[in-house]
Amino acid sequence: MGSGCLRNEIGREVRQNIFDAIDLEDVYYGGRLSDTDFLSRLFDLDALPSYDQRYPTAAGDIYQHCENNSDWEKNWVFSDARFGLLSGSDEAFLKFICEMIHPLVRTDKDQAIMLRSHFDEQLNPIGWQLFEKGKIAGRARYGARRTSEFHSQINRARTAAKTLSSNWMQTEITRINEAIDTDPALAIGTAKDLVESCCKAILDELGVAVEKTDDLPTLSKKMCRELGLLPDGISAEAKGSEIIRRTLSNLTSITKGIAELRGLYGSGHGRDGKHRGLKPRHARLAAASAIAFVDFVTETYLERTDD
Repeated sequence: MGSGCLRNEIGREVRQNIFDAIDLEDVYYGGRLSDTDFLSRLFDLDALPSYDQRYPTAAGDIYQHCENNSDWEKNWVFSDARFGLLSGSDEAFLKFICEMIHPLVRTDKDQAIMLRSHFDEQLNPIGWQLFEKGKIAGRARYGARRTSEFHSQINRARTAAKTLSSNWMQTEITRINEAIDTDPALAIGTAKDLVESCCKAILDELGVAVEKTDDLPTLSKKMCRELGLLPDGISAEAKGSEIIRRTLSNLTSITKGIAELRGLYGSGHGRDGKHRGLKPRHARLAAASAIAFVDFVTETYLERTDD
């Protein structure tokens, strides 16, 4: 977990919303594990008190009521004060929800994806995100960390992809987010792919044909022409026309620069033994430029279609 997790900054409302979503989906928190097996991965049950006087610790109490008699509600643990999931530390809460989608706990991959989506929906707006910190047999294992300005940009890109109903853009955004620190070349290459997918999605929505030979600069220029974003579409009499023209010229230059950067440093090309890749900060610059382009042209497309 990221720094500051021992604090209590994730409010009760956010936590309750996450637990309510789990209940609404009729999902059992422990996945394929029993209550005692799941909770033992996170807590020392023999160090916690029992609510049943017949048993000295929580271990016997939980076993009796969840596995022997099964007379407690399915997700009773969410409100059990012994575990403090609604009011305890951020660290305990975040570890708990990450454990819910651990590959050994949640064998249903689609269910794990659905739960992560619910978690992100509540956590992202308050500055937290789940991230892939490793794999087990090809399945992701998650941790939690605070978001940065870059990750707020990622959320804007997701909004644009949702607007354009582009599942492929969503996949590329996830790939950028997960590779930005660990594989800058992949993030740079995917930033180029994201812009290309956006251009194609908008052109498709506008009913404009895309040729197989269209490279990224060609696609972006074709799309910008359709949206009225080329410098030559600005009247010389318009207020600040020169500034607007220069800004729009820079906009279309972004895609050319991203394509060239991908050619030099991104994924998708073989390298000689002397090649040195760029750093995560360079990948963030490329990705942020791509997202700024995607965000702007998508908003422009919406404005044009709403007119």
